[in-house]
Amino acid sequence: MNKFLSLFAALILVACSSTKQVATVDRAANALSSNMELKIPVASATSIATDVAFLASDDLEGRDTGSDGILKAASYLRERLENLGVKPYEGSYLDPFETEKVNGFNVVGMLPGSDGILKDEVIVIGAHYDHIGLIDAVEGDSIANGANDNATGTASVLAIAEILTKLDFNRRTVVFAFFSAEEKGLLGSKHLAAKMKAENKNVVAMINYEMTGVPMVDTPYIAYLTGYDTSNMGEVFNNANIKRIVTGKLEQAAQYQLYKRSDNYPFALEFNVPAQTFSTFDFTNFDHYHKVGDEIQHVNANHMAAVVDATIPGLLDIINKSLLKMKTP
Repeated sequence: MNKFLSLFAALILVACSSTKQVATVDRAANALSSNMELKIPVASATSIATDVAFLASDDLEGRDTGSDGILKAASYLRERLENLGVKPYEGSYLDPFETEKVNGFNVVGMLPGSDGILKDEVIVIGAHYDHIGLIDAVEGDSIANGANDNATGTASVLAIAEILTKLDFNRRTVVFAFFSAEEKGLLGSKHLAAKMKAENKNVVAMINYEMTGVPMVDTPYIAYLTGYDTSNMGEVFNNANIKRIVTGKLEQAAQYQLYKRSDNYPFALEFNVPAQTFSTFDFTNFDHYHKVGDEIQHVNANHMAAVVDATIPGLLDIINKSLLKMKTP
């Protein structure tokens, strides 16, 4: 317990509204349609810090798929979703899969849509919660804790789930997906995307969060969007937030084809819909990728909360109003 508290305290040191319930779907829909500002709860940096501290703790030994550590992480995520009031997806929070490489499971919850027609359209909001486990030791440390990669994205999705459950207003169905085996070739997201396709789910968009723990350097926007030119997602998010520029295109992300290297991509392939990833790793602001130094003291909970708050207006637009469109190459 002392180790956990010290981890939590360290993250709080780095990081160092009340909610007005929407009375009816019609009232909230009218607010969106007339560009009125909804009373949206803000993300809690403290809650985000707590989630990252647990997921990136030494006790979880780097959350390698198939390990005891990732079992602890999955149990934690399932409990968090249950406590938030997020329902299990198709009767279970655990979505098991088997491949030649590994056996694992995603953790998946859902908020059923409230609109008689739009509820059959599904928005997937996701992040991978696995990492690479134990690696060659550096100064006696062999645990690749994966704080930024990707406890930060996982905590961000939990923060989004908390805000959406407080608002209790989603006309489309929202699925929260925490993927395993991303580090082994997007295996968890490939499985869930194929499963949802086989179930004839009408997935209309997928928004992924990956490595959101450190602020970008010298950019007007808070997070870049992979595959920026594949859809109008960036434009929708920027138009929805009147307070700041939310997102833009990072040339290095296009150069390294990050659009195809995270859990958004299997959904793009299966459903041919906008499916993209928000990230703040800009190739200059973080030196610990897949290293033992990826620990909580190098990430910033206040920044993560700001990313969530910046993207929430766009998420609400997509969940309740706008239907995203793919762009012709």
